[in-house]
Amino acid sequence: MSDNTRKYKDSFALFDKKGSGKVAISQLGDMLRAVGQNPTLKEISELESSVGGDGSEIDFDTYVKLINREGGFKKAGQPEDYIKAFQIFDKDLSGYIGVGELKYILTTIGEKLQEDEVDELLKGIKITDDNKIDYVEFVKSILAQ
Repeated sequence: MSDNTRKYKDSFALFDKKGSGKVAISQLGDMLRAVGQNPTLKEISELESSVGGDGSEIDFDTYVKLINREGGFKKAGQPEDYIKAFQIFDKDLSGYIGVGELKYILTTIGEKLQEDEVDELLKGIKITDDNKIDYVEFVKSILAQ
């Protein structure tokens, strides 16, 4: 058995809590991330629809087909890519961005996060007295998770 196949089987087994050989399709995003892929919410939704939609289950063979599908998924970006994106909002080039502005960006632009998801990301992040964060450290902490 190849290392990848073993990794895929181990990952599938973590989500197959009943040992039935099937996993709820709603777990697909987490399952793909468990093997190092970085699907967007839109990609996950499209994949879920293509294999049956809400309430469906997938088996191991279907899971492997989704992992190995043509085009696959992009790996997570490099820290520099995200830092450059935050620099757009750092008008005085201080290396800091306001917490309110960060929350606004993360909940309204691109793949929108929920307020509670943003709060979870901010846990453990040092906030300055003037309610700003060092976005370089923020990016590094998120990519390290």
